[in-house]
Amino acid sequence: MRLSITLITFLLISGSMDCQSGLNKFLKPSDSLNKTRRNAVVISEVALASVTLISLDQLWYSDYERSSFQTVNDSKEWLQMDKLGHVFSSYQIGRFSANSLNWAGVSKRDQLLYGGTLGLGFLTAVEIMDGFSEEWGFSWSDMAANALGTGIYIGQELLWEEQRISLKYSFHRTSYAQQRPGVLGNGLYEELLKDYNGQTYWLSANLESFLKTDFFPNWLNLAFGNSGKGMLTGASNDQSFPNQNRVRQYFLSLDVDLSRIKTNSNFLRTILDILNVIKVPFPTLEYNSTGAFKWHFLYF
Repeated sequence: MRLSITLITFLLISGSMDCQSGLNKFLKPSDSLNKTRRNAVVISEVALASVTLISLDQLWYSDYERSSFQTVNDSKEWLQMDKLGHVFSSYQIGRFSANSLNWAGVSKRDQLLYGGTLGLGFLTAVEIMDGFSEEWGFSWSDMAANALGTGIYIGQELLWEEQRISLKYSFHRTSYAQQRPGVLGNGLYEELLKDYNGQTYWLSANLESFLKTDFFPNWLNLAFGNSGKGMLTGASNDQSFPNQNRVRQYFLSLDVDLSRIKTNSNFLRTILDILNVIKVPFPTLEYNSTGAFKWHFLYF
């Protein structure tokens, strides 16, 4: 019986190792152009973008009246937290797309040209759909934010051939969503996207890349965050919700660049690269628009 258990355990471990070995080989970036991988990446991205846009049209925009194309100036709403969301989204979509093309062995030029710009292209399509909606409207400030996010990714690749500064996201739940769940989200998953009071966007700079010293571990980053609280509506002068006490918040913290953690596992490297969109919680110093400093022993 003991021998049987040992044999079964050995076979399970061996099978798991073979499976991981195969997955590890599959996830290894190609040294040269792999047309099968490239075609799979292109088809997958086009299909995913198309399905997402069709879903938005049917499930979101169909609830509002259509209109002729219109523009809107929303640059002063939500303490610009929605604009930071556009910068972050454009950056991350471009980064993931370029990394996918790198896995397929596509040239660096084409990674940036077709992958790095995907975020800008996709979000432009969404913005045009906004333009034909009576409720929303095409926003030039949103477009500027989209372009900035794409520029941050491509600019660093052209300048340094690496991402020394990463755009990251963190979130904590607030009481504001309970006051306006229809706008700020009803439940955690909606609040992650809608409650700007709980969102923080970060510029996370790798210390070793800039200082060129072995004093700091190569995965340690210095992070600068921006957030806001007290927002129940987009505009501060909304008469339906007077006396909103809006406060801008700025943060200084440490962070971990998960993509720089050394590992021989391509599977683990892929997981770490995906998780690298999230700011790792650390002790954090806050300064806000009231002129006050505040210390957070662990900030999300």
